[in-house]
Amino acid sequence: MLHKTKNVLIAGLSALIIFSTQVQAVTPSPQMIEQFKQLPKSEQERIAKQYGIDPSMLSTSATATKIENPQVVESRSTENNVLDQSEDESLTQQTKTAATVDAIESQKEQQLKPFGYDLFAGSPTTFAPVSDVPVPAEYMVGPGDTINVQLYGKENNNYQLVVGRDGAVQFPDLGPISLVGLSFAEARNLLQDKIAQSMIGINANITMGELRSIRIFVAGDAYKPGSYTVSSLSTITQALFVSGGVNQIGSLRNIQLKRSGKTVGTLDLYDLLMRGDASGDKRLQSGDVVFIPSTGGTVSVMGEVRRPAIYELKSNETMADVIKMASGLNPGAYPKSSVVERYSDKSVKTVINVDLTANSGLSTLVKNGDVLNVKSASNRIDNAVTLAGAVIRPGKYQWKNALKVADLLPSIWGNLTITADLDYSLLVREINQRGDIEVHRVALGKAITDPFSLHNVVLQPRDTLLVFDYEDREKLLEPIITQLKNQSRFGDAAKLVSINGNVRFPGQYPLTVNADVKELIIAAGGLEEGAYTMAAELTRQEVSQTDGVTIQHQQLSLNDVMNNPSSIVELQSRDILTVRTLPDWQETRWVTVKGEVKFPGTYSIQRGETLKGVIARAGGYTDNAALKSAVFLRQSVKDKERLELAKLSDELRREIAAKALTKDTPTVGYADAQLMLKELENVEVVGRLVVDLNAIELGIDEANLDLEDADALYVPSKNQTVSVMGQVQHPSTHRFKAGLTFDQYLGLSGGPRKRADEDRAYIIKADGSVAMPNESSWFTSSTQMEPGDTIIVPLDTEYKDSLTLWQQVTTIIYNSAIAVAAVATL
Repeated sequence: MLHKTKNVLIAGLSALIIFSTQVQAVTPSPQMIEQFKQLPKSEQERIAKQYGIDPSMLSTSATATKIENPQVVESRSTENNVLDQSEDESLTQQTKTAATVDAIESQKEQQLKPFGYDLFAGSPTTFAPVSDVPVPAEYMVGPGDTINVQLYGKENNNYQLVVGRDGAVQFPDLGPISLVGLSFAEARNLLQDKIAQSMIGINANITMGELRSIRIFVAGDAYKPGSYTVSSLSTITQALFVSGGVNQIGSLRNIQLKRSGKTVGTLDLYDLLMRGDASGDKRLQSGDVVFIPSTGGTVSVMGEVRRPAIYELKSNETMADVIKMASGLNPGAYPKSSVVERYSDKSVKTVINVDLTANSGLSTLVKNGDVLNVKSASNRIDNAVTLAGAVIRPGKYQWKNALKVADLLPSIWGNLTITADLDYSLLVREINQRGDIEVHRVALGKAITDPFSLHNVVLQPRDTLLVFDYEDREKLLEPIITQLKNQSRFGDAAKLVSINGNVRFPGQYPLTVNADVKELIIAAGGLEEGAYTMAAELTRQEVSQTDGVTIQHQQLSLNDVMNNPSSIVELQSRDILTVRTLPDWQETRWVTVKGEVKFPGTYSIQRGETLKGVIARAGGYTDNAALKSAVFLRQSVKDKERLELAKLSDELRREIAAKALTKDTPTVGYADAQLMLKELENVEVVGRLVVDLNAIELGIDEANLDLEDADALYVPSKNQTVSVMGQVQHPSTHRFKAGLTFDQYLGLSGGPRKRADEDRAYIIKADGSVAMPNESSWFTSSTQMEPGDTIIVPLDTEYKDSLTLWQQVTTIIYNSAIAVAAVATL
């Protein structure tokens, strides 16, 4: 049997190939493919090669391919007109003038999109019918459908029966069987009965094969209206998908199905999109017309609704229906004061207030063009208290009756940070509907440790408790001070006081209820070390409409104020408390003495102490001390040198720029200019002050000097060398020999270079002073040198293109280098 079937198939294929002009143009039908699957694998591969088809289509062992719907629609390219959140927030933070409010509302209205159109938005890419969906039992069988019949039992056969134009199928051995007007379930039962009656011992499995295609029309306001070939199982919504959906003026709520010139169904897509009701999505028949009329009225819904959009209206719909379309209200909505913008009969826009919490408001009919704006509720929390500052868990907490400070902060260790100020906290309380505040001081430590004391204040709704630490005092006080200034509206003095002088945190503070001087000192963190407690000054302004402003100064004893309860001095607005410092009080000052002294180290000094006194405290000099070579450093001199160096650098840049712009002189080279500037930047400023220790040792008072904090004295050992630096052939250091002159030491270093400026050569003495040959008539080339002296031969400024500042640059560089070297040797 199999051999016979094989020969028949091969003969049929050969005839088909002979009579076909283009072999590759022949496409096997599904019936032929099913027959090919019964052939051996070698024959399947040969036939597949001849027909140019995938061999897996003919293989009986091939796995079932995954059924996927073809993509028949491409998405439309639409612009996103919705502002991002950051832009929307920036709009709401603008000054809310009338023009700004109108602009914001108008922009939000323009951002609204028509609801539901995005679901079907697209353009068709193919007209191929979708035929891979399950077939329901009520499907009406018609011409072109294929019924698959599998016989098993005494005989095994597969048949693919195509319904002819007369509505009948040709069943082998049974003849024609009419299926006109039968559903798939009825046709299946009929065929099974026929087989059971005529073919004893054979069972049948009947399924639907390839379905027929039908041609429908999509008309009206579709995105791509026209004629489409679709599956006979297609419905109205599938026709919408294939045609690309509805355009921007098409109706989603009145899609009509027309058959033979009559409307046989109407689909409201809102039922499907909002409630999942597909009862109106009827199945199409060949020749049906899906007609999309233009949209009716629309309403725009914005504000605090869950789905702001533009919705299509039907007749007699109310505000309640519109809220349902928008999927309800947000939790932050204030529906009681919603607003509807509506065009009147005179084509003028009017505004109507609608209470969406009342039946009258919900039953209000909606008109075409309405804009419903659901306002937002206030973001102010009514029944809460706020913790801020140096607490472990800041934020808002529920207020309840008789709530106290210790109820919110029961533990110092468990609720406060390690740096929290236990003596000074502020309770900010609203006193009226305008938001005006009054400030109370809370001794937080006492409130927590003794909850039954008066310090454990009872809280009220909307209270704010601020806990200070030692860093954020000013930051937390700033909004309170601003609020107190703003609420002073009728010429009244703002409830603010100030404290300055020797306290930990001087500045401006809120005037708390029943405040006194002691409380202000506590607010400022207490007194600093060295505060003068015998007398502080309280300055008070008395304002009179007749006499103007008078200033009063009152002297207070801080000892009495802080320790005597009967010495309470109440404060008024704009009071200023000045805490003085003890006479002759000073912070501990330190000076450093190093080198050739008997007890080098760091010594504390008082105001007026001199260098001679500190040297005596250090035990005096050793026998090896070189007093002339001593280096004395001072911070104030260092700061001055740094400032002068910055000025010199700026002047040098300007001179370089001026030389570069001058045409009649050579321009300075870029490398030379950068070299000078770089050397200036790398100069280490030391702050050396020339002192004469020999004169101090001899008792000459003019040579002595008062010490400052951070002064440093370096006494080196005796130095038996003379150094030669600068523009010489071989810069070096030579052993001091008595009797050798300036020129002789210069000769020991090879003499000046070609670029040297011999006329400006100078000597830096061991004590840091400078001597120049051209400053004294007796200072000649035969000048005797001393141990520790340094000869400097500078660069000729004319060689550097007349940069007159170059000599100053080199002088600073050499002088600083010598001082650093002297200190480094200790």
